[in-house]
Amino acid sequence: MQKAMKVALFIFSFSMFMMGYAMGDETGGVTYEKDVKQILSKRCLSCHGSGAPTIDEFEKNKEGFKKENKGPRMDTYKNLMVFVNGKDTGAFTRRLDDGKNRKDGKPGNMYIWLGKTDEERTKNLEIIKKWVGGWTLKRKAEITEEELKAIKAKEK
Repeated sequence: MQKAMKVALFIFSFSMFMMGYAMGDETGGVTYEKDVKQILSKRCLSCHGSGAPTIDEFEKNKEGFKKENKGPRMDTYKNLMVFVNGKDTGAFTRRLDDGKNRKDGKPGNMYIWLGKTDEERTKNLEIIKKWVGGWTLKRKAEITEEELKAIKAKEK
């Protein structure tokens, strides 16, 4: 009888641990390396790749770079995180948003580039939203500490 209790307790404890582990991964296992990088490579890096200016360079000559179809560099995890959870927090999410989170319903100016079809854009946005975790359209100055903590955006 005592052995059966120990086994039951072990099974219960293990089940609780696994459930907590599964619930703790709010991004659904989505990572930059495994999921997001390939979307960006295919859909974004022709303008935001290694030949694009850093955010600091871009801010000094926005109009000039726009004429060359160059946006700020987002070719690495580190460069991208400036716009996700760094100096320019929220810029990435505002520009990729599909409009369902806005009062006017207008999508962000880069949403159209997430895919060739509505279906592809929707699929890619869903992956990116899972990766980010705390999807917000707020600017860095407006975002709360709690909202910052909700941004997961795992590299690996």
